[in-house]
Amino acid sequence: MADRQEASVTLPSDPASVSAARRYVTDVVCGWGLPDGTDAVDTLRLIVSELATNAVQHTFGQSPTFTVDVRLERDERLCVGVTDSHPRWPRRLPAAVRQDNGRGMVIIRSLTAQYGGRLSVTPTEEGGKTVWIALPWTVPVQG
Repeated sequence: MADRQEASVTLPSDPASVSAARRYVTDVVCGWGLPDGTDAVDTLRLIVSELATNAVQHTFGQSPTFTVDVRLERDERLCVGVTDSHPRWPRRLPAAVRQDNGRGMVIIRSLTAQYGGRLSVTPTEEGGKTVWIALPWTVPVQG
């Protein structure tokens, strides 16, 4: 396997971009050897959907675009990051909070942990942030 495989797309902060982000990440990881229709791909779709939805809904028009980065690391970790230019970081809500919205990070954190991964948030040089998930890659890449 090469040191790292990478893919990236920048989309407008528009609700229609959420499905585009899901399709993009699915196409990338399936191209890298993860079979479509598996629990891993379905879970990844949901995580990306929540990350992209957060980038669209919670930037309050202050981030005209968001970027989705997908990396397959040499140590067999799949990293997906969604970057926006809004300075506010996601809030951590307790799992018992009952409300109609604001549960995306709870879902992302739970699914990421369920698959043995981790979640992190890093600042960007432009004053925004990237929300990253890192999951174990369990499918060998043909090459």
